[in-house]
Amino acid sequence: MTVVGAEEVRQVAVVGSGTMGRGIAQVAAMAGYRVRLFDAQPGRAKSALESIRETLEQGVARGKVARESMGAVLSLLAVSETLEDVSQEADLVVEAIPEILALKEALFKNLGGLCRESALLASNTSSLSVTRLARAASRPERVVGLHFFNPPHLMRLVEVVRAATSCDAAVETALGVVRKMGKEAIVVRDSPGFATSRLGVALGLEAMRMVEEGVASPESIDKAMELGYGHPMGPLRVSDLVGLDVRLAIAKTLHQELGAAHFAPPGILVEKVREGKLGKKSGEGFYRWEK
Repeated sequence: MTVVGAEEVRQVAVVGSGTMGRGIAQVAAMAGYRVRLFDAQPGRAKSALESIRETLEQGVARGKVARESMGAVLSLLAVSETLEDVSQEADLVVEAIPEILALKEALFKNLGGLCRESALLASNTSSLSVTRLARAASRPERVVGLHFFNPPHLMRLVEVVRAATSCDAAVETALGVVRKMGKEAIVVRDSPGFATSRLGVALGLEAMRMVEEGVASPESIDKAMELGYGHPMGPLRVSDLVGLDVRLAIAKTLHQELGAAHFAPPGILVEKVREGKLGKKSGEGFYRWEK
């Protein structure tokens, strides 16, 4: 059986309802897909739907989203109580659980047995091996990476990661879905950190070392990159937005996989994560954030 074609994708399952999971679910529903959201933590998926509603209401208030469009998007979203329920009818499953390889491998092994053979399976991982995840599933040729950026409803890029096992049809379906979602795609080979995380983390970690060494304040470093190099947002503010715990996990993975000294996590990052200062989601990182 071949992988489902992009024009045949009707129902999307999102596994994991954290910041990225709920954002991907919103983007998929806004593209007209029926979306089912599942989270292993009871009640979290329902809370994610409320968060999506709030985001859409903010869009309506700003004139970015029509009131009737908001209703249509919400009507396409639903919560599933079990992994089996969310998987069985899905044409596309997007995994958005924490960046822990063992957890993701176990999930893909389960998805391989629960999903129909034609379904496309995708991971939103920003640094882990998509090839390893694919090999945990049955029919690894139907597994790709779909790396969205935070916040998914605003960020235009999606990194389509081609695993060593991905077939051409799986990549083409992924590209078609990304286009329907109104996003721009780049295709990258499965390699530690892909293109974006590898470059973005290297810049972010060096900026952190500069703060640690007293070279300049976070505000000054970010302003230098924004005004001097045309970056829309400086590397430290981006790190706060992504989540310092996420940045730390990616840095550890890249340091282990590539062995390059510049990916060794700086002490200031390790300390902030230890203290629970994770960036915007916790209210404080390199900046203080208000709700």
